[in-house]
Amino acid sequence: MSGAALSLSRRITTAGDLEGVVRAMKALAVSSIGQYERSVRALDDYARTLELGLGACLRERGPQPKGAPSHHGPPPRVGAVVFGSDQGLVGRFNEVVADYAEHWLEGLKGTTCKLWAVGERVRALLPEAAQAGNPPMALPTSVGSITSMVGEILIAVEHALEKREVSDVYVFHNAPRAASSYAPVGKLLLPFDRAWQARISAEPWPTKVLVQVIEGPTPALPAFLREFLFVSLFQACAESLASENASRLASMQRAEKNIDDMLVDLNRTYHRMRQEAIDEELFDVISGYEALTAAKPGA
Repeated sequence: MSGAALSLSRRITTAGDLEGVVRAMKALAVSSIGQYERSVRALDDYARTLELGLGACLRERGPQPKGAPSHHGPPPRVGAVVFGSDQGLVGRFNEVVADYAEHWLEGLKGTTCKLWAVGERVRALLPEAAQAGNPPMALPTSVGSITSMVGEILIAVEHALEKREVSDVYVFHNAPRAASSYAPVGKLLLPFDRAWQARISAEPWPTKVLVQVIEGPTPALPAFLREFLFVSLFQACAESLASENASRLASMQRAEKNIDDMLVDLNRTYHRMRQEAIDEELFDVISGYEALTAAKPGA
């Protein structure tokens, strides 16, 4: 076999090995998408229950004063939590959410003072000045490890609020859409929007049982609010991880198609080269036979 054919054979073997790796990564992405989407669906009911409890407390106590917009005080000091990825092979996943967050924050009246980037790759795309003093946060690798990471974010946010480094906190992440796609979303996390408080206060209780807040809304309301913040960040992280794996799945599907097309071309070229080598050997044999036959007298 010629050197060119040997080189082509090695390329075919390498492409086949790479295709096996891509298929394994596809299977892992599909499995990961499932667990994160199930966790988001499971939290929907819990979030709804929290809203009902908050609505009952707010109806008795009234909307929280900090939810009212201030037009006469200093401009708000804005903090933002941005969920991205730690790993590659996700297309423009990090660029999309980073651009969306920066565009949103630029449209606010206040100054962006704090940024908490979750994921090394998105951290590199956000302004470094606003990240000063915030250690990098690694993304969890499973649903079970989201809780501890969200707890770290809440501690960091509460610390910044207590030191008056921020007054408003936003969260940005990619949310899954149909057909393995995603779209960036953002929302105000703190302070609680007055319109949102009015909406959940006006929602009717789902049963005919008389609603009672044990010991009054004063001790219950802070607990409901803390839990609601936790659920909001947990959902944001789970949706971001589901979107990340959906983006990786789409990238692996494109890579698999490209590898399949390349293998078809390589195999076609390899078989053509082998056929040409066989034809050349046959021509040599025939030419040699004819030369020997012509050399014999009376042949």
